[in-house]
Parts: sequence; structure tokens; C-alpha cells
Amino acid sequence: MTNMKEVNFPKPSYEEWKDASIKALKGKPFESLFTKTIEGITIEPLYTMEDLLNTLDGKLDAQANTVREMRSEGAFAIAQSTYADCIDEYISELKNSVLFGNQYLMIDQVSFEWSEEALKKLAGLLNDHPFFIRTADPEILNVFDFIENKEAKGFVLSNEHCQINGFQNVRKVSANIIDAHYKGANAVQELAIALAIASEQMEKVADFNQLENQFFAAFSIDTQFFMEIAKLRAFRILWKAFAKAYGIKNPKPVKIHAETSLRRFSKLDPYVNLLRAGNEAFAAAIGGADLLTVHPHNIITKPTSQSVRIARNVGLVIREESHVTKIEDPSGGAYYIESLTHDLAKEAWEKFVGIEAMGGYTQYVESGRLEKELEETMTKRLLEVETSKTILVGTNDFADANEEASVETFYKVQRLAEPFEGLRRNMKDAKVKAAILPFGDLKKIKPRIDFATGVLATAGMISNVIEPTSDIEKAKEWLKNSKEDYVIFCATDEDTLNAIPVLLEEKPASIILDVAGKFDTDWHTKGLNGYLYKGQNMIRKLKNIAETLKEVQR
Repeated sequence: MTNMKEVNFPKPSYEEWKDASIKALKGKPFESLFTKTIEGITIEPLYTMEDLLNTLDGKLDAQANTVREMRSEGAFAIAQSTYADCIDEYISELKNSVLFGNQYLMIDQVSFEWSEEALKKLAGLLNDHPFFIRTADPEILNVFDFIENKEAKGFVLSNEHCQINGFQNVRKVSANIIDAHYKGANAVQELAIALAIASEQMEKVADFNQLENQFFAAFSIDTQFFMEIAKLRAFRILWKAFAKAYGIKNPKPVKIHAETSLRRFSKLDPYVNLLRAGNEAFAAAIGGADLLTVHPHNIITKPTSQSVRIARNVGLVIREESHVTKIEDPSGGAYYIESLTHDLAKEAWEKFVGIEAMGGYTQYVESGRLEKELEETMTKRLLEVETSKTILVGTNDFADANEEASVETFYKVQRLAEPFEGLRRNMKDAKVKAAILPFGDLKKIKPRIDFATGVLATAGMISNVIEPTSDIEKAKEWLKNSKEDYVIFCATDEDTLNAIPVLLEEKPASIILDVAGKFDTDWHTKGLNGYLYKGQNMIRKLKNIAETLKEVQR
């Protein structure tokens, strides 16, 4: 028997792989394997070392080395939020969080009235533990009047330049990209905005050395795993280029706070949010975040002690059990990620230069240009969710029709799932009786049945799937005597073209009838409501069904 260690497999060339792919596509163009992201970056189906070297013009090592130079040494720190109903409970929970693995006291999402006594209690904790303060309320910043330890270490995230004197280890000059993220910003926009803010902050300090000792960036990490890894890596490359523009060849590593994004979180099937948060947290860790905040899976409605604990443990498991922090740059050298890193850095730098040409970040905001661009990007994101180009598991696909969306909102940010949550609440009140009418060979039409039931489930409508039949008279009789409000006819294209004209002859006016599939016919003039097909805007379609039902039921 041949020694297995001596067996070699030939390495296929890119052209050989491409030829095999074209055959597997069975007539579809090879270009269908390419995907364009919301950033405008084209994702290829295969990346090779040769392609990467050509893209980077032989500077792959330089890019990888820059990422490593700009990363801080050591593992990321856990910075979890604390939730409470009153100040005393809040301070107690803050103190306890350290015992369970929290390394930075996260002071955010608080709306208490801070008395001098409460500020002194808080200051007592901040004297002894690193902290991260994120607030739009300047009142809480009075805590620095009571912090005795001038060597206290922490971060203050604010949209305004903070005047906190005497604390050299507190970083208080920041690029807060989280607000832009929730308004729809893509990775290129986020990176460019961060640089533009840094450029404007540079005007408020004496020199670059003062800026780099005080500056940090705060990013939200979305579920686009590889893109988010590349985003953080690209920012480190951009930071070095930014420093070079000020004559600094060897800047210090830039500090990054990353938090899991809520943009794709949903009130529907909330435990899926836990999977999203885990995905996002792992991307942040691989991308090189210095501080990590993992939001509880039910933060949108209201976190519980259990969900807070689970969220904290997500970060701890990644840090302590994955060993990802023991590798200097875990994704470095991966052709796909290195290519994405390069593309993001290139596009973001060009956009940053454009913002500077407009007069800088403030002018960019005041002109309305930033708001307009973010609105356009968010509109694209929502459209992709509504047409199922972007899947939100448990919301616009694989939905549980029996689940009700909570009306309670604890943490308000703009999310992609909101249109479906609102639709489900409205459809619940309508109490629609829906049915699927299969016609023909079940094996051939099963995909259409599953698609139709899946679409209705996203609106909380439970489908009554009728026994399949190939007898048009039976189908006609069932429809004529049906007590359903809404029916979807599922058949092959050929059977649909033959059967629908017959069914419409005696369709009761009280029944709304749709067809699974897309057809160019005049059936709507004979009583057909419309069609249900992939790529359709499901929010518009389901709203149309709801509105038509109201008219019929009057």
C-alpha cells in the first residue's frame, strides 16, 4: 500500500477552477458568482495569492505589517454595560460586574439624576477600576471632581470635546461612529467619518503626539463577518497614513472600542440575536478591538440578569477559550480579508480626502451631505431586507408565525427588522384566515408551497395547506366553498396558466386570491389580487394584502 504521506494532489489553476465552475452553473454566467456589497466593493468567488499580489502591487507584507504595528499588545478588555432602575442598584451592579469578569466599568444608558453623594460613590469605583463613560449628559462628567486617583484609567466617549483636566490616562478625544452606523453607514463611510473627525480634533490639540495619547475610535460591528474584520484592520492602516500626513512615521497603536451592533437585532425570535452578537463579537476580536462590549440579546425590549450574564460570557469565552488573542493578527494573510482590507482602506481614504476638500467634518455635517448619504444607504439596506436580498433569520425568513413582536422598547435605535415587526402587529389584529391551495405534482410544487408559507409566516399568518389535487373541478369547488380570507394558489407555471382562468370564473368576491410565481397576464381584471414571487418587496406586498382585506371585509 502506498504510504499516504507520500501521496500528492495536483494543484488546479484558476482557469481550471473557473472552467469547472462554469460547467456547474449550467448556463448561468460566471459573473453571477460575483457579489457587489453596499460599499460598492465587488466580492469575487475565489481569491488567490497571485490576484492579491497584483491588487496590492507587491505590498502585501507592508499591509500586514502595518496592521500588526497599529494593534495594541495583549487581549481585548471586556467592557459590559450595567442595567438598573435606580442609582443605588446601578452602583451595586457596577461593583459586582467586576467580580464576574468585567474589566472596564461601562457607564452608559443611564438617565438618573446624579446627586453629589451618588457621584462620590461612583467616583469611589472609578478610583480603583478602569472605566468607559459614554453619555450625552454632561452631569455625569462631574464625577471627575470626586476622583482622587489622578492616574485613573479610562475612556470618555462624547460627540463634544471634553474638558477634563488632570487625568492623563483618560482618553477623551474620540471618533464616535456608532450614531452614523445606526443611521445606515457602510464600512467605507464609517472609516472616512472616523478620519474626518480625527482631522477636526487635530485642530484642537497642540500636536499629533497629544492627539494619539488622547484619541480612540468607537465602532459598531455588524454581522457581515469578514467585512467587519477588514473594517477594523483597514482603520489601523488608515491611522498610520493619517499620522504620516502630519509627519509622524511611527505613530502609537490607535485604540478601538467595538460594540456589537443592534442594526440587525429583532424583537422577533430574540434568541437569534444571541447568535448575531456572538458572530459580531468574534469579528471584533479577530479584527483587533481593544475594548469589547457585547449587548444582551433582548436589549431592544429589556435585558434581564440572565441575558446580561450571557452577553458578558460571550466575550469571556472568545477571549479565554478561543485563543484568538494569542495570535497577533489572526486573519492576516488570508487572501479574501487582505483584499477586503485593501479595498476598504483605499475607498475610505478617497472619501476622507473628499470630505476634507468640502471643508472638513463640520461642514460635511452642516451642509446636509452626510445626512443625505446615510439616508440613501439606509434606504438601500431596508430595501434589501424587504426584498429578501438580505436575510434576517426569524424576521423576513424562517419566521415563527406563532410569535408575537413585543410592543415594549427599552433601547431605541433604527433597526432593519422594524418594518416586519410593525407589520406583524398590524396583521395580528386583522386575524386573517390564510390557506395554500396546491395544484398538481407535490414534488414539483413543494418549493413554491414552502416559499408561500414562509412569506406569510413573516407577517404572523399561519397557513392552512390544503390537500394537493390535480383535479381542476375539485380545486374550483374548494375555492367556491372556502371560508378563508386569503388564498395562495401554488402550481407549476404550465398548470397555473391553465388553471387560474378556470378558478377565477366562480371565485367568491370575499376571498383574496394570489398566485405563487410571476406571470405577465391580465388576470387582475378578472378577480386575481396579484402574485407572490422571490425578489418582490414583501413589505409592500403584505401591506397590500392587509389593505385589500380591509376593503373586502367592509
